[in-house]
Amino acid sequence: MATKLGDWMDDRTGWRTHHATIFLRKIPKINWSYTLGSATLFTMFIQIVTGILLTLYYVPEPQQAYASVSYITNELPFGWLIRGLHHWGASAMVLLVVLHMVRVIIYGAYKYPREFTWITGVALLLLTFAFGFTGYLLPWDQRAYWATVVGTQIGEVTPVVGDTLRAVMLGGEEISGLTLTRFYGAHVWVLPSLLLLLVGIHIFLVIRNGITSVPKRGE
Repeated sequence: MATKLGDWMDDRTGWRTHHATIFLRKIPKINWSYTLGSATLFTMFIQIVTGILLTLYYVPEPQQAYASVSYITNELPFGWLIRGLHHWGASAMVLLVVLHMVRVIIYGAYKYPREFTWITGVALLLLTFAFGFTGYLLPWDQRAYWATVVGTQIGEVTPVVGDTLRAVMLGGEEISGLTLTRFYGAHVWVLPSLLLLLVGIHIFLVIRNGITSVPKRGE
């Protein structure tokens, strides 16, 4: 029965060919450092799942944001666990994506024919930082407020577009409810959409071009 079902699906979708391309491709001799990309992907899925669960109770309004976070952490069953996974998962994802990028540089995996894979990887690194920055304000406490003040002031010194960049981030001259709304919208809609698009392209390129082997001495 299972074989017939598999044959029926393969005849209409060609899933066996795709399965072989993805999971049965030849991989050169590698070491544990090559798992950093997969670890980052796994952490990303944890962030997506826990983030979706948090949005069920988080209220992105200045009057209720802090109270909703407090409710999630202290009163909601297993809320402390979900928020803790999301909080520490964010730090883990930043660390893993940086280590993954360092491994790529050391092993020269950014060279031909993987230049575009490298470009999408750099974009994903910047997106990860953007997730951390926009998510930091959402608890709406003093630490989040002043960290955002510092972050937006850093953005303000960007040549040419600094003032415009700060105005777009804040939605005005200072941090307000509009700032919270913009950061929340970016954190749960804009950035995840870009993330999923770039991850899809990145994984496609990794499968298409393969991975580099560990460089030999003198290479």
